[in-house]
Formats: sequence, structure tokens, C-alpha cells
Amino acid sequence: MRHTNLFGEPREPVWVPGKAERARSRLLAAMRRWGYDTMAELHRASVDDPEWFWRAVVEDLGITFAAPFERVLDDRDGKPFPRWFPGGVFNAAEVCSHRHAAGPLAAKTAVVYEGDGGQRRTLTYAELDAGVRRFADHLARLGVSRGDRVVLFLPVVPEATVAFLACAMIGAVSVSAFTGYGPEALATRLRDSEAVLLVTADGTTRRGKRVPLKETADAAMDAAPSVRHAVVVRHLADGVEMRAGRDLYWDELDPRPEPVGTAATDPDAPLTIVYTSGTTGAPKGIVHSHAGLAVKAATDFGYGFDVRSQDVVAWISDMGWLVGPLLIMGGLQLGATVVFTEGVPDHPTPKRMWEVVARNGVTVQGVAPTAMRAVMAGSDGSFGDLDSLRAFVSTGEAWDEPTWRWLFETVGEGRRPVINYSGGTEVGGGLLNSYPFLPMEPASFNGPLPGIDLAVLDQEGRPTVGEVGELTVLNTFPGMTHAFWQDRERYLETYWNRWDGVWAHGDLATVDADGTWRIHGRSDDTIKVSGRRVGPAEIEASLLKDRRIVEAAVIGVPDPRRGQRVVAFVVLTDEDIDRTALTATAVHHVGRSFAPTLHVVSTLPKTRNGKIMRRAIRARHLGAPPGDLSSLDPATPLDDIPLLEGDH
Repeated sequence: MRHTNLFGEPREPVWVPGKAERARSRLLAAMRRWGYDTMAELHRASVDDPEWFWRAVVEDLGITFAAPFERVLDDRDGKPFPRWFPGGVFNAAEVCSHRHAAGPLAAKTAVVYEGDGGQRRTLTYAELDAGVRRFADHLARLGVSRGDRVVLFLPVVPEATVAFLACAMIGAVSVSAFTGYGPEALATRLRDSEAVLLVTADGTTRRGKRVPLKETADAAMDAAPSVRHAVVVRHLADGVEMRAGRDLYWDELDPRPEPVGTAATDPDAPLTIVYTSGTTGAPKGIVHSHAGLAVKAATDFGYGFDVRSQDVVAWISDMGWLVGPLLIMGGLQLGATVVFTEGVPDHPTPKRMWEVVARNGVTVQGVAPTAMRAVMAGSDGSFGDLDSLRAFVSTGEAWDEPTWRWLFETVGEGRRPVINYSGGTEVGGGLLNSYPFLPMEPASFNGPLPGIDLAVLDQEGRPTVGEVGELTVLNTFPGMTHAFWQDRERYLETYWNRWDGVWAHGDLATVDADGTWRIHGRSDDTIKVSGRRVGPAEIEASLLKDRRIVEAAVIGVPDPRRGQRVVAFVVLTDEDIDRTALTATAVHHVGRSFAPTLHVVSTLPKTRNGKIMRRAIRARHLGAPPGDLSSLDPATPLDDIPLLEGDH
């Protein structure tokens, strides 16, 4: 069946897997053992019989419980408040470091840190576990108890992984904070979580410029009285103020502390809190549990990305975003080597990402569309030795097709699939995936991840095919949060109160009759022109077909005749480009119904992990309050966005 997009352009598969992709698939092998011939059959069974399916996953992926669970799901408190694997005992430190250090992977490299300035540090599984146990001992010595919160305000140095798993080992709850936060944003998270301890570094760098982590932490701790101690990693070793009685250097901790045991934690016990920024109100503290996040991460990495112990998985990440914990909980749990890459893909050299691949023998490289647009714009067409690389994994935002094709066809030579992966912090990973053993169309998904009952609903809550609607989840699954930290009502209001028993995820999506899915942006970014709803991502993708446009952000603004009209903010390769010709090309690509008013800007406001902040752009353009800007990258300010009066 031949499909077209919103603008009538044909869609056809460009990746068709061969025997090698099908032969290496963990999920296909599991399907054969379980007696299923097609993904559709398996997916239906995974949704209809969660008791069977999640038990089968735990066994197949080797997810070890210290004591067996009695059942998979207890939902007696209602659908929004499930308890997973009740009766069992499970600790994330056991599955990610303890068992590997005591087994055949002990001498294998577990963690690699690739620094912003070209630094490289590594830990084997044995070294990782020794560090985890030692730091867990020190946490206990500093008075950290089971259930206490420990904020990790750290770059992605190996100590960040050690600290994350050490908290898990003693049953404390880690709270990873983004290294780009200022003092008040960090203080808000310290206060909200009532943290008793902060782990930070003296500083880090971003594009070679010093980021003063300890100074920021000092100011934040002054406004957060619950914090009793700070442990400081001497990363830059450039000297910072240390407060006597409160601050301790990591490398000066006692090398032989009194040992403590691994906590026998309930599978549903909180493991980590990841804060997400809202446009209004306080940040949301998303709570993830030990077994929930472990099972979800293993499923996504093992079945979605085909990761095994021989793989090397690299990602440009920050511990304050979910990708950091996912690399630990997915990659390390499966015995792979994980490469934490700090910073951006084109610093300290324009080919940095490809150099990291070659240096570490990376097999799976995580990317983001915004980052790839920047890499493409600066590329000279040479990528070095990518022989080890078998696949890209993309997350964070919707693709534009030209950049996707460049990555797939030019960098990947048409033989490395782009595994598109979309979900969110709230669901512990992905909802949709592009399985490499199935055909895939550009910039799309070829199915939900196992165990997830997804649907696209229209405004009345009815399933719809081929039309833009709300992405929803009709069941629950391990890894899906069932709590905001200390805010049960906000959790219900955010996800469960629109339709009875339905999780409204907040994304716009479409699904075609053949099962191809697409994400079109956040649903609160929806543009409705003359009664027709469209997501901004699809218009942006059409604008980016004009190679003179480097970046684009699209919003809807009120229009008395059509309800809304489209406004686009674009960054150009050359500001001297003729604007009349630019507008004519935009109309050609987008069509007159959605023809945008164009504003040329020097930069688009983005978060530090590269997501365009459309809601902040819209607020600035309309002169409204911009909401929470704690994740805004200072290098991409809002000031360049013109006010609406500039249209007239």
C-alpha cells in the first residue's frame, strides 16, 4: 500500500533488513521460542497477557531477582497506581554491577567517559563494582539511609555511574540534576526532594569553557537546608572553596570504609527521581522504581536496539536527562560497554562523534536530530573508520527527512539502520521504535515496543487511523511512572484525567493502516488552521527541505479568520539570502494552506540537550510569560525572537 504525508508526498520503506539483521535479533529469537510467527501476534499477546509476557521477558533477558516475585502486577489501587513484581526482592546495583563483577565480564570495560576536552577514562566491571561498594559504604558513613534522597550534580564522569549505583545499593534515591542548571534551579530540586547529600564536581567544561559546578552548588545549598554534606569530584582540579564540616573531596574519602550490605529492596521501591521542566509551575519529579526501570531499560535496549554483551553503546548525554540513567540500567544490565560522551558532537573537533566511534569500537551510536543537523551543516563528507558501527539510535524529537536521509544514506551508507525511538522520562524509555529487523520508512517508527498498548485518539477519544491525534497508552507496563514526587494529584491531572483509564502522553501522532507511526510534536504545540490540526514537526520538516534553512521552529498564533496561522522562525546558512525567494520556496514545500509567516533569526532557543523550546518561543512572540526556563541553553537566548507586533 502506498502512503502519502500531509503534503501529498509518497512514503515508501528505504530500509529493508537482510538476513544478518534478522539473524542477530534478540526479539525474533525470543518470538520463535515463544511460538509466535509475527510481531503483530507477539504484540497482541504481550498486551493481553502481561502476567505471561513480563515473566518471559525477565527470564529471557536474565533479569535476576534476589527473591522471586509472587505475581507480575497488582493493580488493586487502580490503574494509575500499579505495583510491579510484588513479593520479590530486587536491587538495581545487583543486576548492573555486582553480578558482572563476580562473573566472566569482570575484566571487561563497563564504562567509558569521553570528555568535552578530549579526556578519556574507563572502568572495568570489577573496578565499577568496587567503586560502587566503596561509595555505598561512605554514603552510609555520612548518614544516608534507605529512602533518603541524594542529588547528583555531576558531568558524565565515571563517578556519576558509581554514585548512581551506590545509592541504589543502600536503597537511597538518586536525583540526577542537569549540569547546566543555575543555583535556583538546582536549589528547587534540592528542596523539593529534601535531599540530605549532594554529589558534585569542582567544575566541568562546555565547548572548552569552564562551567562552575561547585560554585553553583554552594549557592544552591545555601537555599536548601536539608543538605548536610557535599562530596566533590576533583574533575578539573583547579581549586574550589570547600566548607569545613560539610564538603569532602571524593578522592580523599577513606579507602577502606566499614562495609555495608546491599539493601533487600522491594521491586517497586523508588530508585531515582528525574525532574522534567514544565512551562508553568514547579518541575515535575518523575519517580522510577528499581525493577520497573530495570525491566523497561533491558526490554528497550535488548529487544528494541538488539544490544548484547559484546556491544559498545555511545551517547552524548547528561545525567540530568533520562538517557544517562538508561545507559546504566539498559547497557550495563545487559553487560555491554557504555560510552558517556559529554558536550556536543562537533567539539573539540568537527568530527568528534565519528572519532569516538572509531576510538571505542562503538556498535550503537545514540544521536538527536538537532545535533545531526549541526553535524551535517559542518560536514566535509569524510567520517573516518566506522566499521564497528551497525546502527544509530535516535531520540529526543521528530526528524526532518533530509537530515534523516543524510545520516542513513551518506554516513550510514544505506546499511546502518536509524532506530527511531520515542517515549519520555515519564514512561522510563520508549513507546515507539524502529525495529532493525523490519522495513522502515524515513523518519518514522515501525511499531510500539512490546507490552505497550498504544493508540492515536481523536478529540472525542476515538481511535483514528491516518489522521493526527493524541498519542495514548491504554494499559500500564513496567517503567511507566506511577508517581510524581510528593504530588499525586498533579500526576493524575497530567496523564489520567482526560479519558477514563487512558494515559494521555502529550504527543501528537499518526498511525497508518500498515502500522507506520509518526510523531508530530507535543500536543500543546498543536496548530489548528481552518479546522485542520497539524503538528509543528511536519511543517518544520518540509521547510528544512530548503537547504538554505539550517533550523526551523514553527508555532501557531491566533488568527480571527482561520483560528490560527503558521509562523516560522528560521536560521539560514547565509543571512543575505533573498527573503522573497525564501518565502516562495517555503510556500512550495508547505502548501498555501499552511504557508508560514517567516522570521529569520540568528539562533533558536533550545534546551542544553538540543530540543527546540517551541512553547517558550510562542510565549515570547505573543508577549506571554515564558514559564520555566531552567533548561534553556544560555548560548541560545529568547531575545532574538521578535514580538508579534513585528508582523505588522
